Amino acid sequence: TPYCPHGTKDHMKHYINRAIEQGFTDITFTEHAPLPIDFIDPAPAKDSAMKNSDIANYLDEVEQLKQQYKKELNIHIGLEVDYIEGYEDEITAFLNKIGPSIDDAILSVHFLKGENGYHCLDYSPDVFQDMINEYGSIDAVYQHYFRTVQKSILSDLGQYKPTRIGHITLVKKFQKKFPVEQEFEKELSDILNAVKDKHYELDYNAAGLIKPLCLESYPPASVAQKAMSMGIPLVYGSDAHQAKLVGYGWSKLNSQLQNI
Repeated sequence: TPYCPHGTKDHMKHYINRAIEQGFTDITFTEHAPLPIDFIDPAPAKDSAMKNSDIANYLDEVEQLKQQYKKELNIHIGLEVDYIEGYEDEITAFLNKIGPSIDDAILSVHFLKGENGYHCLDYSPDVFQDMINEYGSIDAVYQHYFRTVQKSILSDLGQYKPTRIGHITLVKKFQKKFPVEQEFEKELSDILNAVKDKHYELDYNAAGLIKPLCLESYPPASVAQKAMSMGIPLVYGSDAHQAKLVGYGWSKLNSQLQNI
């Protein structure tokens, strides 16, 4: 939405109209929730999330649109909440305050805690290279990411903790530039088992399909198929940062699952 510093300025009405055109019955606006006040955004542009001062206006605007379009589309007020290792108390306090005002939410990992501070995992290939240098290898970055995702699932963030886990293979965003030989089957299996045990959902995210250094969904088809076979609900996520991408990848994601 326009409240996202690293997105476009497409109005939320444009997203809504696009969703209606695509035949959707429901849409959730899951803008990036404000980061904890004392957390310094490690992204070079400091543009990872909306400002704390914007949250009230964001909620009000989505509520108005929810009422305006209630005959055409079910609009849900939501947030994408960052799990940040070491900031669990701050995240819980935020959720306790904002939880009653939202209908839906995603819990995602973008930031990894290293010995020299935090990194924004998906910011750029250059930042990813810095992470490889600090952690020692590409595999080590993957392992640290999956451990952090596991922590996000198991963490106690209070009664308003999001129950949909976002793009669990985001670490593969730059895989064409930084390939790995192993599939990390154990790590992903542990994540799926934790999601199932918690009765959570998975975000089945199409954004990776359009990323030139990724070219696959988050998670890829094989992991999504395993999740479905385990009875884990998959919820389509366009992760659209511009209105024209609402619905992008929908058909492909569905076709990936047809052999189940």
